[in-house]
Amino acid sequence: MTLRHEAFLGHVKERGEYRTPEEAERAARVVLALLGAHLVGAVRAQLAAHLPEEFALILLNPLQSAEPLPPERFVRAAAAWIEGATEKTATWDVGAVLSTVADTVGDDLLEQILLQLPAGYDLLFGRPQPI
Repeated sequence: MTLRHEAFLGHVKERGEYRTPEEAERAARVVLALLGAHLVGAVRAQLAAHLPEEFALILLNPLQSAEPLPPERFVRAAAAWIEGATEKTATWDVGAVLSTVADTVGDDLLEQILLQLPAGYDLLFGRPQPI
């Protein structure tokens, strides 16, 4: 299922408790660009197919990452890219965007996404995995 741009941003805005759609959009752009740098191949393409076109393009043309960042460094990187963000607010931003992604893609694709990421990302997606 592909969410329309407004619907996707609406979910992010609600979860992130942003005052404006622009704040939600800024968080979504940064988090998806960082996420795209961590995913490869069919998994990245399948995720992009579930996203509104504008966000799919961001995911498919990601920032370059030399290595997959552990969750804490992913949040720190997001904080560095989101204007005025702190590590605490960036954790909130990442959670708002990635939990919306998790709801959009469903459990099977989310499991494939998590397999490509370092341990601990399940919490960022709001889907803690049993140990």
